[in-house]
Amino acid sequence: MSFFTLIVVFLLEQLQPLNYPRWVARPVRAWMAFWARRVDAGKYPQGVLGAVLTVFAPVLSLGVVYALFYRASVLLAFLLNVLALYLTLGFRQFSHFYTDIQLALRLGDVARARALLAEWRSESVTADDTGELARMAIETALTSAHRHVFAVLLWFVLLPGPLGAVLYRLSHLLCENWCARGEFGRFARQLFWVLDWLPARVTAVVFAGMGNFVDALYCWRRYATRWYDPGLGIVIASGAGALGVRLGLGVPETAIWPGDASRKDSNNGDSGTGEAADVEFMQSAVGLVWRAIVLWLLLLLLLGLARLAAYPS
Repeated sequence: MSFFTLIVVFLLEQLQPLNYPRWVARPVRAWMAFWARRVDAGKYPQGVLGAVLTVFAPVLSLGVVYALFYRASVLLAFLLNVLALYLTLGFRQFSHFYTDIQLALRLGDVARARALLAEWRSESVTADDTGELARMAIETALTSAHRHVFAVLLWFVLLPGPLGAVLYRLSHLLCENWCARGEFGRFARQLFWVLDWLPARVTAVVFAGMGNFVDALYCWRRYATRWYDPGLGIVIASGAGALGVRLGLGVPETAIWPGDASRKDSNNGDSGTGEAADVEFMQSAVGLVWRAIVLWLLLLLLLGLARLAAYPS
């Protein structure tokens, strides 16, 4: 079922791309803000309670609904999977930004590329160099591909029905919204770190396998810890090695957790062993992501065939 669910969701995204901020990010952030106003007393236990109310309770409720749907009809369960994955996956929600930035840089319209990148990252961008903008776009694309595609897919496969995909997305949004709240947000950071630990390494391995494997592993070992978020450091360092491009300006570990637009890059050196980033490498990054998606489709297809073989009708 996972393979066909993913195919349907990809087709839906091509026909009708999801307005992620309107239908997912804003409602969920409002929901989390509602509970934060009621339980945030600045203490760790309140943070745990907030996560139970905003993440675990909805996921458990969804699990009950999925079980009821599955008992009533496999088709209903399939449609629920499609809806959940459509709301949590989001390949097209970042790819159009990337394509527009790449086109603007090819046309020499640096101002438009900078404006698009700032809108995409939801923070100000001051770079005025084509190579620097290309580097930032590639880093953001690798990050988005991991957190909006590959990590969601992995959890979708690991847990029954739509539970894994929804759990990962809610924990990601919880971390974005609560991680800067000191002790209250500490559990949100811990929860997302746990849920992102395995997906980050799987994404890095997939990138390595779809590109320069040796350089990807080298960059993973040497450069991953330079980033403010170790999980993203693994993904981006592996992607840099796989592409043969230098990505860098990792944020120190003392910086605010991701989701705070006030964070600033600090030059900790490049991550990668190849050439400096430029517009041509942006196209190479597109190829890397698409090869990774094709590999996921193949793995899901093989997994589905294996299940059919194990449980013949």
